[in-house]
Amino acid sequence: MPRFVIQEHQSQGEDTHWDLMLEQGNSLKTFRLNLPPQDIQATPALALPIADHEMRFLSYEGPVNRGQGSVRIVEQGHYQTLSQRSSSWGLSLDGTILKGRFKIAQLENGSWQFQPVPV
Repeated sequence: MPRFVIQEHQSQGEDTHWDLMLEQGNSLKTFRLNLPPQDIQATPALALPIADHEMRFLSYEGPVNRGQGSVRIVEQGHYQTLSQRSSSWGLSLDGTILKGRFKIAQLENGSWQFQPVPV
């Protein structure tokens, strides 16, 4: 099963955010989240699609942005794609914090959201 990771990303002059990275072939499909994984079960997170990352970020912790920030892994595990369309992605996550069904979906206003799917 493909892997996923969420890194807490701290940079000078910016608010902390979290990068959700999903293994897709030889790269990581990446979304910038405004909430940590432990909050996503109760509150949908904004999910901004950003540039794909290199595979090394599945296990990387340390300085980024030429030393102007740092990342640390706060969640990791495996996932399964349940559905995938241009405006939504259904996932089954098996992480240490996030377990179960989730979706990343584009809203009517063009923004994206990451949230659990009730069973």
